[in-house]
Amino acid sequence: MLPDHETRVLIVGGAGYLGSVLTHRLLARNWRVRVLDSMLFGGQSLLGVWHHPSLEVMVGDIRKDHDVARALEGVSAVVHLAAIVGDPACAANPQVAADVNREGAHRVCAQAVDAGVARFVFASTCSNYGRMDSEDGWVDEDSPLNPVSLYALLKVEFERYLLQLDVASMAPTCLRFATAFGLSPRPRFDLTVNQFARDLALNSPLEVYGRQFWRPYCHTIDIARAIELTLLAPADVVAYRAFNVGANDENYRKQDLIEKLKKHLPDCESLVSFVEKDEDPRDYRVRFDRIADAVGYQSRVSVDDGLREIVSAVKSGVVSDPYNRRYVNS
Repeated sequence: MLPDHETRVLIVGGAGYLGSVLTHRLLARNWRVRVLDSMLFGGQSLLGVWHHPSLEVMVGDIRKDHDVARALEGVSAVVHLAAIVGDPACAANPQVAADVNREGAHRVCAQAVDAGVARFVFASTCSNYGRMDSEDGWVDEDSPLNPVSLYALLKVEFERYLLQLDVASMAPTCLRFATAFGLSPRPRFDLTVNQFARDLALNSPLEVYGRQFWRPYCHTIDIARAIELTLLAPADVVAYRAFNVGANDENYRKQDLIEKLKKHLPDCESLVSFVEKDEDPRDYRVRFDRIADAVGYQSRVSVDDGLREIVSAVKSGVVSDPYNRRYVNS
């Protein structure tokens, strides 16, 4: 699928942390973009492209049939990012999470089929893997899914629904994102890399739990690139498939992140304390070979790069009031 005057991509959740990065990227690369977003966190992330001739913004709710139907008119592809995102946010209001992440996603997909949409890209998560059987192991797309939170459970449920659709006219793809980091037009500081860099850059004490558990990480720009490459790939390459999005060498433990931060903030070690908590049992080290082989994707921005950019942004004051509640999802 190549962007042209007849191709319009609907980004559901296009004003959010990842969605706004994708919106800016696709517009810069000559896609026609429509955004459907409830503006739960405001729409300021789109002000930089507000007057772009190829952008259309709709304020709406995926829990409402009319809003979804209106947004799908004349659309060739859907990127479904809208969700109550993250374990804490879903745990805080499980009914809303189910309404949005389950019922809303089903509504968007069903109406996309009826509207004749050719591509459907679903934003899933590597959290679906839950916990590895061995602390020295790896997981890939063929590994069992073992969600240990409501957020991951809802993602797994919709993945299974989507990949069993058997609709010849649409090519659905599930992208399991590594834990995101980095700047965005809608910043977040409730993500591990961003939070650690913010706190230590501002000389705030940092408690770290689960220091030994593995996670993969991926920059917002690289996630947006992966989505675009999926849209551009031949349909038969990506249809009815799941892909992890990240890089094999960007799997880290939290204690590894602290060691990396010491290079940027040599005096930060005294601010860090490692504590024992049982509230987050996730532990997964992920391989990303499938997406590299299928669409030629390779991550370009490292965790080290991301730590550097967050430290610079908060220390310089470019991100003002980085502890404001508007920068967290829960």
